[in-house]
Amino acid sequence: MDAIVKDLAQVNADLQEQKERAESVDFKIITFSLAGKDYGVDIMNVKEIAKADKFTFVPNAASFVRGVYNLRGDIIPIIDLRTFFHLPQDKKADGQENMLILRINDQVYGTIVDKIDKVVGINHESIQPPHPIFGDINIKYISGVVEKQGDLYIILDVVRIFAISEETKKDRGRVSDAADYFVPAAAKPAEVPEQQAVTADTTLDFIKESLSALKHFIVSPLNDIWLNKRFADWRVDRTDSDLQLRNVADADDFLGTFASPCTNTFWDEDYAATIKNILPNISSNTVQVWNFGCGKGYESYSFACILKSRYPNAHIKVWANDSDIMAISQAPNMVFDLEEVPKYCHPYMVQGKNGYSFNQVIKEAIVFEYHDVLNENPLPDLDIILARDILSYFPVADQNRLVDDFSEKMKDQGLVILGKNEEIFGTNWTAVSNDTISAFVHNA
Repeated sequence: MDAIVKDLAQVNADLQEQKERAESVDFKIITFSLAGKDYGVDIMNVKEIAKADKFTFVPNAASFVRGVYNLRGDIIPIIDLRTFFHLPQDKKADGQENMLILRINDQVYGTIVDKIDKVVGINHESIQPPHPIFGDINIKYISGVVEKQGDLYIILDVVRIFAISEETKKDRGRVSDAADYFVPAAAKPAEVPEQQAVTADTTLDFIKESLSALKHFIVSPLNDIWLNKRFADWRVDRTDSDLQLRNVADADDFLGTFASPCTNTFWDEDYAATIKNILPNISSNTVQVWNFGCGKGYESYSFACILKSRYPNAHIKVWANDSDIMAISQAPNMVFDLEEVPKYCHPYMVQGKNGYSFNQVIKEAIVFEYHDVLNENPLPDLDIILARDILSYFPVADQNRLVDDFSEKMKDQGLVILGKNEEIFGTNWTAVSNDTISAFVHNA
C-alpha cells in the first residue's frame, strides 16, 4: 500500500513538473500561415516584418525567387515560401505581399507568406519532433511542432532552408537558391519601393505581443500613451536586435516604469498625503469603497487609515478583493514591527504578544474577501474605487466591461483611482491626475 501511495505521489509530482514546464516561456516564435496551416520561426531569426508589391526580377533565378528588394538601401533576395514548398498561393487583392525579413548568420533574406499572425511564447521542452504527417513540407525543413492554447504550429528550420546542400539542389531540380545571390551595386533598383511597415512599428507590435505572452499585460487605450513613451525611451542606445523582449526578465525591465508607487507595500508618507489631497468631499456619514486586487492587504490598510483621517466622523467600509486565495487569507491577521508601518498609520495600531496589528476600527472597516472581479460584483453604490495597475492585466473586452461596471456602481462625483499610467476615456469621466496618481471623477 505504501508503495502505491509513493507511486501516486511521484505521478502527481511528475504531472506538476510537466505542467510547470509547459507554462513557462523560454522560447518565442513568430507565427504565420501558408496554405491554411500555421507555422512559426524562431523570433531570433526575424529581423522585422514588412509589406511590399514591387520586386526587381533576377534572370535565371530559381522559380521560388520572386526577385530582389531594396530594404532601406540593402538589396536582399525575396523567396516565396509557398512556391518553395509547392503550396497554393493566397493572392492579395491589393498585390501587397506579407514578408518576414530573416537574418540567417550574416545574411538577410525576405520570405513571402500568406499571413503573419503574432508572437507566441512557448517552453522549448514542449516542442515535439516533426512527423511525416505534416505534409506538404519536407520533414527535414521542420525543426518541430508545438501546441499552444489549442493551436498547432509547425516550426520551420529556416537556417537549414537557407543552407541547402548542392546535393539537395540537384534533387530538387533547381539551379540556385537564395544563398547563391549577390547583386552588384549597378544592378540595384533606381527607386526604393515604398515601405508599408516601419521597423519601429513592427517592433512595437512584437513588444505588445511579448508583454501579453510573458506577463499577461494587455496594451489598450487604457495604457497606450505610457507604452509609446516607454518604447521611445527603450529604443535609446539599443540596436534593432536588442529591442525585442526575449524573456520574462526583459518584459519586467520594460514594465519597470509602469507600476504605481508603493506597490505591494505600505504607502509612504508622501504618497499617502498625495492620495489624501485628491479625495472628494463626501457629505454622507458612510464612505463606501471597493479595492480589488488588494493582494496581502498593505494597500487596503494604508487606504483605510487615510480614509479614517480624511473622514474622521464617517463610517468607513472597504470591500477588499483578490483572486489570490493565499494572500487574501493572510491579510486580516497580519502582524508588524512598528518600524515597518508608516507614521500616519500609528494612531490605528495596537500592540499584541507578537507585535503590532491594526485596531478594531480599521479591521472592522475592511472586509477581505476572495473574489474574481470578472464574476458578478454585488456592491452598493460606491464613493471610491481603488484599482491601481489592475485593469491592464485583463483582456481589452474585460477592461471595457469593468469600466462600464465602475460607471454603474459609482455615485455622482465618485472617484476612481487607477495606476499612475492608466487612463479612462469618456465624457462621463473627468481626470484629476498628477505625476504619481491617475484618478477620475464620475459624472453621472
